[in-house]
Amino acid sequence: MEYVKPRRLCVGDTVAVVSTSWGGPSVFPHVFDQGLAVLKDRFGLRIKEYPTTRMNAVELAANPQRRAADLNAAFADKSVSAIFVSIGGDDSARILQFLDPELIRANPKIFIGFSDTTAQLVFCHGLGLVTFYGQSVMAGIAQLLNFPETEAHIQKMLFEPDDKYGYEPYPQWSNGYAKWSEPANAGRVAELHPHDGWSWINGSGIRSGNLFGGCFEVLEFLKGTKHWPASEFWNDRIVFLETSEDRPSIAQIRYWLFNYGLQGVFERAAGLLIGRARDYSDDEKVQLNQMIVETVVKQFGARNLPIVTNMDFGHTDPQLILPLGIKAELDCGLQTFRLLEPAVV
Repeated sequence: MEYVKPRRLCVGDTVAVVSTSWGGPSVFPHVFDQGLAVLKDRFGLRIKEYPTTRMNAVELAANPQRRAADLNAAFADKSVSAIFVSIGGDDSARILQFLDPELIRANPKIFIGFSDTTAQLVFCHGLGLVTFYGQSVMAGIAQLLNFPETEAHIQKMLFEPDDKYGYEPYPQWSNGYAKWSEPANAGRVAELHPHDGWSWINGSGIRSGNLFGGCFEVLEFLKGTKHWPASEFWNDRIVFLETSEDRPSIAQIRYWLFNYGLQGVFERAAGLLIGRARDYSDDEKVQLNQMIVETVVKQFGARNLPIVTNMDFGHTDPQLILPLGIKAELDCGLQTFRLLEPAVV
């Protein structure tokens, strides 16, 4: 399938901000407003909110249909160039039944978020659109000033793309944020750590394929539903997976990977990328790598499959943006990861 790329962003464009999952803006408005200020001041974007964007979190949770209506409206709005989500959560899969596939397919535009937004990104990707696994307004955008490299990365991914783009580890990272209950912490992160590099734990040669993935836990919601990809979909995919702040155990991650193995994903895929595990100790990260090799390589025989872990996407900051449907390349010899085409036009 040739995936439809959205138009790139330009200074002065209007972007929709929607709350398709948890009503974080109503609980921590200072963090939400900090994120909006970054979009306006650093990227020159105009903001359009919708009826549910700042809706009370309890009321929002009880109204998946209204959340879906606002996402439909954002896609339909010709004045909107991109859609950012306010934050993730744990139940946005409930809105999928209320989304309008024909309307969304007819109005491709940048749609970006992570965590629980995985469900919507996969839904729209299944319609043939390129979607973007990356920052949300409250988690990633609001804290952008702590990581100057992130602004340049977003510019290259969404505003001024190159024909090819080489990903690099960020110099520093953080496990989370300062307490949001205190307004002064709106844009602050937790303790910073020097990056110890990506871990290339398996594979050989050069492999390329279209990117696909998201949050481990949210993808589990979709397994067994009509939104889950067919077997052939996994051919030559570079699959990226990451864990949430719920900190699933290594044993639980093994069960999930075992299921992918039973589906034949590892014998079809072109690569496996694992995001930095949130709140894992250094010893636990070593054990996680050992488990991945034991499960994917030894139990399911994926001896040549490139596997890279400890990567900068998902629930630690700063985040790399990974566009679903865009062709990428892993070079195990040079230990490089790059996009082979721009994600926007």
